[in-house]
Amino acid sequence: MRINKHQAHLSYCSNIHAGESWTATFENLKKYTTKVRDGLKTESFGIGLRLSNEASLELSEGDNLAVFKDWLASENMYVFTVNGFPYGGFHNQVVKDEVHTPDWSTPERLVYTIRLFNILAALLPEGLDGGVSTSPISYRFWHKDEAALKEVKAVAVRQLSQLMIHLAEIKTKTGKSLHLDMEPEPDGILETSDEFVDFFNDDLLPTGKNQLSATLGIGLDKAEEIIREHFQLCYDVCHFAVGFEKPSEAIAKVKAANIKIGRIQISAALSSGILGSQEDRAIVQEQLKRFDEPTYLHQAVVRKTDGALVRFKDLGPGLADIQQADFQEIRTHFHVPVFTEKYEKLISTQQDIIDTLAVWKEENFTNHLEVETYTWDVLPEAMQTDIVSCVVRELDWVRTVATA
Repeated sequence: MRINKHQAHLSYCSNIHAGESWTATFENLKKYTTKVRDGLKTESFGIGLRLSNEASLELSEGDNLAVFKDWLASENMYVFTVNGFPYGGFHNQVVKDEVHTPDWSTPERLVYTIRLFNILAALLPEGLDGGVSTSPISYRFWHKDEAALKEVKAVAVRQLSQLMIHLAEIKTKTGKSLHLDMEPEPDGILETSDEFVDFFNDDLLPTGKNQLSATLGIGLDKAEEIIREHFQLCYDVCHFAVGFEKPSEAIAKVKAANIKIGRIQISAALSSGILGSQEDRAIVQEQLKRFDEPTYLHQAVVRKTDGALVRFKDLGPGLADIQQADFQEIRTHFHVPVFTEKYEKLISTQQDIIDTLAVWKEENFTNHLEVETYTWDVLPEAMQTDIVSCVVRELDWVRTVATA
């Protein structure tokens, strides 16, 4: 939906609903998303569409895409973002690090992402830009050393350059500006704002410019212009908050590098707050254990009293060390409802959302705001409630903060 501030588009990502086929995805939109729209009392509503590989193949068959476009028009809905991060199953199964499979070293990831952009080009209303989010190249711990990490980045750059060429061709044919929104996350090859900027400047831009120049017969300056238009950042607030990056500083780094931000993915992480006595730590440990569940990766980062960061692959190992006296605060990659500020002794990183939107309100750097709390069905039972009312509450909370 449009909000008054910057005339931006605000929605939620449909990856919160279980279902991997297009049939299941479409049914979810009919069953849940229409009710969210009605609950917000808005006539027109934009969809943040999650399509698995299976769903994207099915949607591309026969007249499925035409039928969907007709339904969107009849419901006064539109698609402006696509979540292209999880390729396969995302609910009711163990996901963990397999969320990165296949990664950007594989042709499957490129083919899937091109298909998503072809779908988005067909669905996106005239006059809007559109984005597809994606994995931050690969999962860091699949690659045994720096040489292996360097190689997978080199392969990814070649494939990303092919994608940039495809997006330039789409723009030539349709006039629509589409961008890949790469999403740094804990333990991805790209995790921090520094890693993202370094990859763009040191890997993607030098190689990509040469590849685009040779393939399209254009100058290096024009090739760089294409890359800067079609390769952007998905700023997931939760992910950067887990790493204790201040929104104003992280966003400033990206903007200083003249890299565009394609969307703000609005999400909140879970935090212990400042840890106190051993007794206090034991209580926090017990409360955090309820979030140590087997479906998703819940990477944890501890900030020590000297400011150093200690990273854990999942929440369980981090909790095992929580009694260390120099551990000041632990944050975990567990998306909690954005309207939640406190949960018993625990707190959320909601303030990072407020701070991110404050930067955005000062200077518009994206028209896409998307709430992504995909963990409703794995939250502790006491936090589980009707999903439609919760999503409405989340979007209404964001709309209030963004327009205040």
